Amino acid sequence: MKNRKLWIFIGIVLVILVLDHLFGWSDWLRDTDNLAFLSEMVNGHLPAAILIYTAATVVGSVVLAVPGVTFAIIAGLVFGPVLGTFCCVLAATLGAMAAFIAGRFFLKDSIKPAIEKNALLKKWLFDETGRNEMFILMITRLVPVFPYNLQNFAYGVTDISFAAYSIGSFIFMIPGTAMYTIGFAGLADSEHRVLYFGIAVFLAVVVFGAAALLRRKYLTDEPSETEPQEEDV
Repeated sequence: MKNRKLWIFIGIVLVILVLDHLFGWSDWLRDTDNLAFLSEMVNGHLPAAILIYTAATVVGSVVLAVPGVTFAIIAGLVFGPVLGTFCCVLAATLGAMAAFIAGRFFLKDSIKPAIEKNALLKKWLFDETGRNEMFILMITRLVPVFPYNLQNFAYGVTDISFAAYSIGSFIFMIPGTAMYTIGFAGLADSEHRVLYFGIAVFLAVVVFGAAALLRRKYLTDEPSETEPQEEDV
């Protein structure tokens, strides 16, 4: 059957969505009682709390398609600004790596040929040097408003290497993640609330400002240097 892997992937997604609707797995991750339980574990069983959070983030972001911002908020409230940022970036990277592998296995063979028909997408997503792909990765990771879950599967369709994708994702997600974790850590820490809110606002200005500048300057459909130019008559 043509595009067999694609149809298998779609089938898996549909099954997961139905099971999630029946058993409420996504709702369980958002339950405030579970958040309180995790917060209590931090005081006496920090490694276990980190392990549970990491597992929930990987499963929630990859399998259940829970928005990535949700886990950044949880990390800030439970672990604080510094440890929360590290835990969230690490867990999100592990989830991104798992989704990337799934995307490359199930989607690349069927979706890549269709994407390559678009000259602009081909230029940025299938650059032989790999520079364009890393640049796109930097922008989409820098600004956490792009659909995080879809990103992870979509990158598996590109030609970016798994190592470059993993390392780049970890590094480029730090500023945007810190913006949320530090900001929401302020809600749980009245003593340093103003400081944390101030840092979060500063990071937001830097992150969104830098991303907007980069997109405006570079993400344009410019003619290739190899294309012949029209001569003046």
